[in-house]
Amino acid sequence: MFANPFGDERIRLDLKITGLPPTSSRDEQLAGVIRRVSTFISQLESAGHADPRDFNEEDRGLLERAFLFDVFHRHPDNFNRLILDQIQAGDTPCPVPFADDALSLLARRGFSSAQALRTFALFFQVRRAYYFISRGLAGQAPSMRELRRRLWNNIFTADIVWYEQHLWDRMEDFSTLLLGETGSGKGAAAAAIGRSGFIPFDASRRRFAESFTRNFLAVNLAQFPETLIESELFGHRKGAFTGAIEHHDGLLACCRPHGAILLDEIGDVPVAIQLKLLQVLQERAFCPVGSHERLHFRGRIIAATNRPLQELRRAGRFRDDFFYRLCSDVIEVPSLRQRIRENPDELGVLLHSTVRHLAGHDSPALAETLLRTLKRQPGLEYAWPGNVRELEQAVRRILLTGEYAGDTPAASAGLREDLISGIQHGTLDAESLLSAYCALLYQRHGAYEAVARQAGLDRRTVRKYVQLAAGLS
Repeated sequence: MFANPFGDERIRLDLKITGLPPTSSRDEQLAGVIRRVSTFISQLESAGHADPRDFNEEDRGLLERAFLFDVFHRHPDNFNRLILDQIQAGDTPCPVPFADDALSLLARRGFSSAQALRTFALFFQVRRAYYFISRGLAGQAPSMRELRRRLWNNIFTADIVWYEQHLWDRMEDFSTLLLGETGSGKGAAAAAIGRSGFIPFDASRRRFAESFTRNFLAVNLAQFPETLIESELFGHRKGAFTGAIEHHDGLLACCRPHGAILLDEIGDVPVAIQLKLLQVLQERAFCPVGSHERLHFRGRIIAATNRPLQELRRAGRFRDDFFYRLCSDVIEVPSLRQRIRENPDELGVLLHSTVRHLAGHDSPALAETLLRTLKRQPGLEYAWPGNVRELEQAVRRILLTGEYAGDTPAASAGLREDLISGIQHGTLDAESLLSAYCALLYQRHGAYEAVARQAGLDRRTVRKYVQLAAGLS
């Protein structure tokens, strides 16, 4: 339980415990570990040694972890049902009918009442994190496996023992910066973090203190005029400006104590707003527009952008001190191009996931039909400028019309602008210039052979330059 389930270390430990071959499935490995731990605990109970307090400090810690693993894995289906029930119920916390059984067993294992309550809340947090990371960020490319590993550590730190002992109620001090292209999945990554915060269990009501559906807020800052961003974030008081006819609570005031807020398109925020957000990060406090009242910010800040922050910082449009307060963790969300380049099967994996989301159930036949359609047009070497978001809409387009031609004009416009800008400002070296030109031609023709003929290069060189441009974009 204490190793990252998305990391190689967890696989190594499971294989060592079970003795299974590396070719075994993750389900087989987990089932094997559960059996070994259950058998071990049954033997301890039969010998009358099932209380950790009877052991020395080192052995007690190992035994407690075995007990925690055993109790947690008695209730995975119950936790899964609770997650689904809570999604359906919305903001009202659902009853937890299996809580008494779990808490009673923890008490019999030597945990105090306070320890048992906190451990049960940690169990639910672990299950939520696994659910939202695995369901919300599908894909088998190495970069996606690394993303899931990084998100888990972002929630529980690099060592969950540190987290459980010291940081479970202190994570609001850890901000996160998500980088990646438009449509690559930054919102899903942020939601996985935001919906997986620690929520205490209310023993008197047999419910968690609040619903995780209330714990994540997201705002796209680019949708607001510069004059309204401050009011939307910090709120305002009646009469603060023309049109402020009543008090308005901003998004920061609405963030829950155990929640998080995503500030999307943070790279577009004016410097003046950056200064006010810097105060929130440093002092955990802010003032609504038109007021000197200091309000406490109780959540965790996640920021995201598709803009080149290094360039914005050099130009003075993104403050260095603001960046350094945001970057407790900087996580890159890979583009769909990169994922397909790493693993040619990635497109099929995503199509199965998209079909499950749209239809409400798995349909391998439909996913295969969609894959065959995309192979014909726009083709397996299509650049997917809109990333996963574009793929989801491509599926809908195919279901409605039977085809999807791609978004070549929009992609070409962006490449053309980058190429012209680089030439005008003298920022492109020869390799970058040729890469951008080949990528532009590839977006127009959709085939390496056609680009090779027009550019006077061989096909392998064209492929290298197009992929180089994709990696730099």
